[in-house]
Amino acid sequence: MGLFSQAKTGSSDNDNGSYRQLLKNIPFYIKAPMVLIGLYLTFYIAYLLQDVLIPFCFAGLIAILLNPLCNYLKSKGVPKIVAILISLVSAILLLAAVLLFLSSQIAQFSEMIPQLEKKFTSIMGELQTWLTSRFGISEERQINMVKEAVSGGKAYIGQTLNTVFGVVSFIVLIPLYVFLLLYYKPLILNFIFEVFEDNNEKQVSEILQETKGAVQSYIVGLVIETGIVAVLNSGALLILGVESAILLGVIGAILNLIPYIGGLVAIGLPVLMSLITGDDGLTTPLLIIGAYTLIQFIDNNIIVPRIVSSKVSVNALVSILIVLLGGNFWGVSGMFLSIPFVAVLKIIFDRIEELRPWGKLLGDKMDAEPKTQLLSRHKQKE
Repeated sequence: MGLFSQAKTGSSDNDNGSYRQLLKNIPFYIKAPMVLIGLYLTFYIAYLLQDVLIPFCFAGLIAILLNPLCNYLKSKGVPKIVAILISLVSAILLLAAVLLFLSSQIAQFSEMIPQLEKKFTSIMGELQTWLTSRFGISEERQINMVKEAVSGGKAYIGQTLNTVFGVVSFIVLIPLYVFLLLYYKPLILNFIFEVFEDNNEKQVSEILQETKGAVQSYIVGLVIETGIVAVLNSGALLILGVESAILLGVIGAILNLIPYIGGLVAIGLPVLMSLITGDDGLTTPLLIIGAYTLIQFIDNNIIVPRIVSSKVSVNALVSILIVLLGGNFWGVSGMFLSIPFVAVLKIIFDRIEELRPWGKLLGDKMDAEPKTQLLSRHKQKE
């Protein structure tokens, strides 16, 4: 039996070696088009099925986040279905509390709308006059430009509302997906292990463990970071006397979840509010920009490295690129999902020898001496 097992293992290793050698012998000009066609078909299908896949992706992240609580309840003797329901209801109640808080702040903000409209109309009139006199842009042209921007924004927001935040997706699909993913977790894990060969079992287990840990630490870190940034934003705006400071501070913290791009929008909202409601010219807007810049510095250099630091670090270039691509692909939802998606890809790439260079490309660790310098030194020696 032992000889048969060894022979089987040796045969498997030989097959793997032959397969890898075959892949290496395929010319690049043949492999590249095949990879591009495969990627195109994959993303095209994902784009067509976004109404189903986006809620499923969010549900997957939530299920991974709730998994430790569910496991803890089961370890205390709570039946599996009851443990899943308790975990799910806890998440829904937490989300409802946040939405209730935001709705109370929005109610206070709505009382200021008539005043804001009057002030905004006055500022827009002055801006139109200045643009006409300075750049020669007619008022009719300016109105058309604003209409085009608004229509584009409505379409962009509408895409998101029709997918993730639609009534059916938000109320029904996401909780249902989360429940089913937690309930059928053993079935899904067994399927993943059985798809791959026995000699890859350890590698698959490591990938699954690292993926779960990375996603959990990433999401928990983001929640904590959002709370801290919301407090800092709101405190700064309250000190500066900005109207609806708490609402703008919380919205800014939520927008900060969108890497790089969200931070710029988060600064723009309180600056616009101070310009509309304030009477001290540019003093308050400049102070807001200074305060938010300081908060962003603290967030990027202290909060993120200490709290959000997941097991996977993605470099800034890839982060910006993938966020923009995610926005064009799945709207705002794609921006939120892009970073966890790349983090999971990097874990997989780092564990597969043929894909390891791609994992290094996604990461932020650089070799002490680039390969180009080694090559130039080798040529000099020759």
